[in-house]
Formats: sequence, C-alpha cells, structure tokens
Amino acid sequence: MSFTLTEELVELRRTVRGFFEKVSPEATVRQLMETENGFDVGVWKQMADQLGLHQLAVPEEFGGAGYTFVELGLVLEEAGRALVCTPFFSTVVLATNVVLFSADEQAKKEILPGLAAGEKTATLAFTEESGRWDEAGITMRATDTGSGWTLTGEKTFVLDGHTADLVFVAARTDVGVSLFVVDGDTSGLTRSPMSTLDLTRKQAHLDFAEVPARLIGSEGSGGTVLAQVLDLAAVALAAEAVGGAQRCLDMAVEYAKTRVQFGRPIGSFQAIKHKCADLLIEVESARSAAYHALWAAAEDSTQLPVAAAMAKSYCAEAFTHAATENIQIHGGIGFTWEHPAHLYFRRAKSTELMLGDPAYHRELLVQRLGL
Repeated sequence: MSFTLTEELVELRRTVRGFFEKVSPEATVRQLMETENGFDVGVWKQMADQLGLHQLAVPEEFGGAGYTFVELGLVLEEAGRALVCTPFFSTVVLATNVVLFSADEQAKKEILPGLAAGEKTATLAFTEESGRWDEAGITMRATDTGSGWTLTGEKTFVLDGHTADLVFVAARTDVGVSLFVVDGDTSGLTRSPMSTLDLTRKQAHLDFAEVPARLIGSEGSGGTVLAQVLDLAAVALAAEAVGGAQRCLDMAVEYAKTRVQFGRPIGSFQAIKHKCADLLIEVESARSAAYHALWAAAEDSTQLPVAAAMAKSYCAEAFTHAATENIQIHGGIGFTWEHPAHLYFRRAKSTELMLGDPAYHRELLVQRLGL
C-alpha cells in the first residue's frame, strides 16, 4: 500500500486549492457565515459545473465521474484548509452515500444524477435529542399508512438541514431502523437554524409532524446502511481536519518567522521551535491516518471500520491541538475575534464533536479490534 500521490492527484489538489483560495478567502468566509443559508449558490454551481467535484465518487451510470474516495478526500482536505462554506459535506458525503449504499436502484437513478450535477442539495438527519451518533439513538417513528409512509418526531444537529432540497431521515418501523427521503419544503416539516459554535458549518433542528416520506431501500435495512455511511463520514471529517490542521501550522510558522521580539524572530526561541516541531509531527501523522482511511474507503476494504475510527479520533484531536497552538503562538492578536485563528479553532472544536468525540471513536476502535 502506497500513499504517494500520482501526478493526476497532485494536479487535482493544485487545481482545487487554487479554486478554493480564490472563492473562499477569509473575508468571504466571514461574510457567508453571518448569512442564514451559509453558502454562495454561484460557487456551489461552479464547483459542480466547472470542476465536477460533486460527481467525483459517483458511478458513471448515475451521472458521476466514477472516481474513488481518495479523490474526494483530497477535495475535502482542501475544503477544510480554506474553511469553504458550502453544503458539500452534507450533500456529497452524507446524502449521496445513503443512496449509493441503499441497494435501491430506482432511487439511485432518480436522485443521484441531480446530486452529482449540483442541481440539488441534500443532507442526512439521524441525530436526536439524546445526542447519540449511532443507530441506538434513533427513536423517531415511521408509520405505514397503507398508501405511503409518514414521519413524526424531531431531529437535531442536522448539517445544512434548513436549506437542503432533500432530507434523508433515519426512523424506526416495526421491522427496525429504515431510511426515508422527504422534500425540504414538504408540508408538516419545520426547519429551524441552530446557533452553534462553528458558524461556517450550519446546522438545524427539524420537526416532523406526519410528514409524507418515501422509503429508501428495504424496510429495516437502515441500520446497516447508516453504519457504512457514518464510517465514510468519519473518514471525510478526518480529511477535512488534516487540511485545517495544516493551515493552522502554516499560519503559526509564518507568524513565527516574521514576529520580532527582543530583536529576533520569535521562531528562533526554543519554546516556539518545539511547538512548531511537535505540530509538524502531529499533522503528518494525522495525514497518514487519514490517507490510510481514504485508501480503505476507496478499496472497500474490511479495514475501513477500524481505519475510520482511528482517523477520526486522531485527526480531530490533531486539528484542535494545531488550532490551539496557533492561537498561542500568535499571542495577543491570536485571541481576538478579528484574527482568522479563531475561525479554525471553532471549526476544529465542531469537527472534534461531530459524529462522536475522540473518546467515542477510540471506544469504537477497541470494540472493532476485539480488545
């Protein structure tokens, strides 16, 4: 197994980085995070039409490019580096994979082309008031009315849930956890934006009052599909975290080179040198963990559950540490809201908690290793 990037992958990274640097500078991020929608529709269309990012890991037969999770992971890494404000994670990682793993050929034909073309946004609603990130936390009921299904209950911490055109929902039937899809503007669905720490990644609270829904896949198969999707989501978050951590390291090193105290750059002081050296080791280790997990996802390897838990726990903590040390190295200016260091710190904390904190994923790792 080699983690060396091919020339094509290097070129993909270069192109995507250049695009994100152009469309997602700090000023734009600050502007978008203060809006209710949280993203620029024009940039969303550019990502789909000009770069084809939405379709990377979608099979060609459903309107995709037929690439793998490795290519998608590099895009996510660069998105994390630039704090790109779009519903890319919720649509391309969560919703798209729900359909791909559902074994519902009709749903694939009808839904995937629109998602791959960037014509629709989508998300996955599965977390409830308990705050659990697994199948056991799902209590919402789905009722078979004879002419269709209806959903009643609440979902919370739903990524881009207030703007998504399609909402995939995990709910319980008499058979077990099943997956459904509803239109974002359907009657009976109330969507309320949530106030969260990380304003660059919007979340919402959804209330369902006998909302008409379409079953995706077979009844009772939702738990298996959800487990696969959440493992891929953990890998995707790990890749994002690596990009964010690398940007924090770059910011810290650049500042250490230019900030002068006592007649010399602060980077020449031993304490700062050690911080930067330790961060470099952590970031490179995180990149190795994330790339291994991306490889496992791309190869549909049996190692994916273990690799995903390991990558999410390590990369999230590395990002938080890098963001924290970046603020410390910047000193007083780093503690001000006007400095971008705080944007990365908030994203790091939300990434650390999303899909379960590092302790949760280490527990998963232990269980999956059979220890």
